Amino acid sequence: MAVPVVDPSLNPTSARDAVEPDAVDPDATDPQRRPGRRPGRADVLAIGAYALIGVLVCLNYWVDVQHRVSSHLPTDHSWFEWLFTHGAYSVRHLENPLFSARQNAPDGVNMMANTSLLGMTIPLAPVTLLFGPQVTYALYLGGALAATAATSYWMLSRHLVRSRAGAFVGGAFLGFAPGIVHHANGQPNFVSNFLLPVIVARVLLLGRPGRWRRDGLVLGLLVAYQVFINEEMLLLTALACLVAVLAYVVQRPREARARAGGFLAALGVGGGLALLLTAYPIWYQFNGPQSYRGLQGGVFHNWGEDLMAFVTFARDTVAGDEAVEKTIGLTEQNTWFGWPLVLVTLAALVLLWRRSLAARVAGVLVVVFTVAAIGPKVRFDGVETTVDGPWAYIPDDLPLVEMMMPTRLTLVVTGAVGVLLALAWDAVGGHGRPRVPMPRAAADDTPVDSAGKATPTRRRWVRPVGYAAIALAVLPLFPRPLPAQHIDLPPHFITAGGWRPYVPAGRTLVPVPIPSNVHGLSTLRWSALTGHEFPVPGGYFIGPNELGEGVFGAPNRPTSTLIYATIDAGTVPALTGENRRQALEDLRFWRASVVVLGAHPREAVLRDLMTGLLGPAQRVDDVWLWDVRPLVD
Repeated sequence: MAVPVVDPSLNPTSARDAVEPDAVDPDATDPQRRPGRRPGRADVLAIGAYALIGVLVCLNYWVDVQHRVSSHLPTDHSWFEWLFTHGAYSVRHLENPLFSARQNAPDGVNMMANTSLLGMTIPLAPVTLLFGPQVTYALYLGGALAATAATSYWMLSRHLVRSRAGAFVGGAFLGFAPGIVHHANGQPNFVSNFLLPVIVARVLLLGRPGRWRRDGLVLGLLVAYQVFINEEMLLLTALACLVAVLAYVVQRPREARARAGGFLAALGVGGGLALLLTAYPIWYQFNGPQSYRGLQGGVFHNWGEDLMAFVTFARDTVAGDEAVEKTIGLTEQNTWFGWPLVLVTLAALVLLWRRSLAARVAGVLVVVFTVAAIGPKVRFDGVETTVDGPWAYIPDDLPLVEMMMPTRLTLVVTGAVGVLLALAWDAVGGHGRPRVPMPRAAADDTPVDSAGKATPTRRRWVRPVGYAAIALAVLPLFPRPLPAQHIDLPPHFITAGGWRPYVPAGRTLVPVPIPSNVHGLSTLRWSALTGHEFPVPGGYFIGPNELGEGVFGAPNRPTSTLIYATIDAGTVPALTGENRRQALEDLRFWRASVVVLGAHPREAVLRDLMTGLLGPAQRVDDVWLWDVRPLVD
C-alpha cells in the first residue's frame, strides 16, 4: 500500500522520528534502536507470524493444490496460473516475455498491456517448471501477502515507530487488510505490494545531504521493477507520495525549502533511470502488437466505493458475513474495515493530530483518497443516489486515469489506516511522549507530576484501554482461509501428450468450449498445465477491438458465438450450410489442426453441435476429437 508518512526532516540520516521535534522519545538515542541495526528476535518472530498467516489464507488451496481454484474468481485464478506458465515458457524457450502467441491464436496477447506479473513469473520459472503453476500460484500468493506485511513492518519499525509491537500490528494490517485479502481471491497482482513500503521510504529520504545520487539510483531501480509487478499500484503510490509531500511542504515550509534542491535532484536521477529501464516495455505496452487505448466505454469508472462499506466487516474476515455484500452490491471490499476500526482510526487522528506530523499526513491521505474513491455517483448501502461524486467531472478518456477504478483509490486509505494503527500503539505505550524531565516516581511506581503529586489513573488505564481498543478493532478483521472450489484436471489425452501427432508446428489445438472470460475456464487450463506446448484460440485477456479500444477476450467468431449460445441454451440449434461454411472459415483463421472436446457438463450437446458442423467425431483416449486438417488445408 502506498502511504508516505515519514517525516524526513527530523534526522539527516534517518526518517524515523515521525512526531514533532519537541515530542521525540528521549530513548531515541539508544544504539539498539538505530535504523541500521541487525534484525533481532522480535523481527524474526514478526516475519514468522506473517508467514503463518499467509499459509492460513491459502490453506484451502494446499488441501488439494492440483484441483483447487478460487471460488470467487475462478477465471482470474486460472489466468494467473497461465501467467506463471508463460514466465516459465519464456525462460525455457528464450522468447520475448512481453508477448505471447500461445493464447488468442493467431493474433496473440500483449503481455505488457495485461496484468502479466512478469517481475515475479520469470524469477519463479524454475518453481513452475519443477512443480507446476498450481503450486507456484499458492506458494506465491501466501508469500506475497507475508512479504508485504514484512516490508511494511520494516518501514514502520525502522522509520516511524519505536514499538516493535506497534510495527507488527501496522505491518499485519498493511499486509492482510480486508481489501488486500479480498483481492487475493484470484488477483495476486494486487497483493504483491512488498516493494511499495520500500519505495515510500526511499521517496521520503530523498534530499539527504551528499546522498542524492545513490538515493535516486536506488529509487529508480525499485520503481522500474515495480512496473513489472503492478503498474496500477505504482500509480496509486505515486499519487499518495505526491499528496504526502505537498502536505509536508505546507506544514514544514522552511525544512521543505532546505531539502528541495537535493530532493529534486535525486528524484530526477531516479525518474531518469526508471524511464531508461522501462522505456521499451512501456512503449510496447501502448504501441506493440495487440495494444489498445483505454477500455471500451470506460467500464471501470462506475466502480465507486459505497459509504456503508467503511463500517462493514469484509466477507473474508472472521467477523464477515457473505450475505452483507449482496446488500451493498458492486464493490471490491477495499475499505470494509468494520465500525470498530473506523472509530479507533478517528480517535487516533484526534489524539495524535497535534503531536505527530505523520498522523496529520495520514489524515490528509484518508480524507483525500476517501473522497476521490466515491465515483461518479454517491452510493449508500447499495443505493446509487442522485448526488454527483468527483468522478462525474473526470472524462472517461483522460490518459492514465482512463483505466482506473475509483474504489481502488481507497487502497491508499488502507495504507494510511495501517500507519495510524502503528502510531496509536506507539503512543499508547508511551513512545513519542514530550521530551520533558520526568519526575521521580513514587515508591509504588505510581507516576507523579512536576509538583510531586501522584497521578495514579493516567498511566494505569490509558495503556490497557488503548491496547484493548486497537486489538478489538483489528481482531475481527483476521483473515479466514480463502474459499476454493474443485476443478478437474485436463483430460489425459492433453496431459499425456496424446495431442502431439495431431498438432504440427504452426497449427493450433481448438478446445471446446473455446476459452473466454465467461466460458472455457477448464479449457484455458489445458494450455497452462501443459506448459503452453500448443497455442489455442480465444482466451482470457484484454486486447483491442476494431476501434483500438480494450475489450475482455478475443472478438467472437461466428463459431465461438454458436458454441457459447449452445452451452447457455442446453440444446443444439438448427444448423445451416452457412453455419458449416463459417465454421470452416473460423478454423482456417485459427490455423486449426484438431478440435477437442473433453468432459463438460454440456458434453453431449456440444458433441452433437460439433458433429453437425464438422462431421463424426473420433473417440481418442478420454476426448472427442475432430481432425480438421483435411477440411481446412
